[in-house]
Amino acid sequence: AEPTDVNYGGKVHGGVVMKWIDQVGYAAAVGWSGHYSVTVAVGGIRFLAPIRISDLVTVTAKLVYTGSTSMHFAIDVRARDPGLDAKLAKSRLCTHCIIVFVALDGVEGKPVTVPVWQPQDEADRRMSEYATKVMELSKGIEQTIAHYQDGENEEGR
Repeated sequence: AEPTDVNYGGKVHGGVVMKWIDQVGYAAAVGWSGHYSVTVAVGGIRFLAPIRISDLVTVTAKLVYTGSTSMHFAIDVRARDPGLDAKLAKSRLCTHCIIVFVALDGVEGKPVTVPVWQPQDEADRRMSEYATKVMELSKGIEQTIAHYQDGENEEGR
């Protein structure tokens, strides 16, 4: 984490962390699909612990679900003090979310089929179920917001 990444409180901006999440998710999506991919949703984002200036930050993406053209990744953002012995220093989970990408063709920008991901064990199955539930909850939030906004629009007419 660099000095340009901080907010007025001296911790890394949430927006900077979200940018890192998107960049790592993009790399994972292109790597899995072999196609240019775009972010279509982020769900369940939780900022659990602050990231301090000079922390060594690791962002990991784990594929946990595929649809026909979409890929869901569980993203973890971890940080640790680089001044401590790497073998002894425990990293702390700072942010977690599910991010969804859709693979697109290079000509018309239309969605293309992605390789199927299959859970290998019980932990994979739980993460896949978790990812789909998080995104279902996010859709419910979007519908609630749209309903509220539609009501505001009608009142303002």
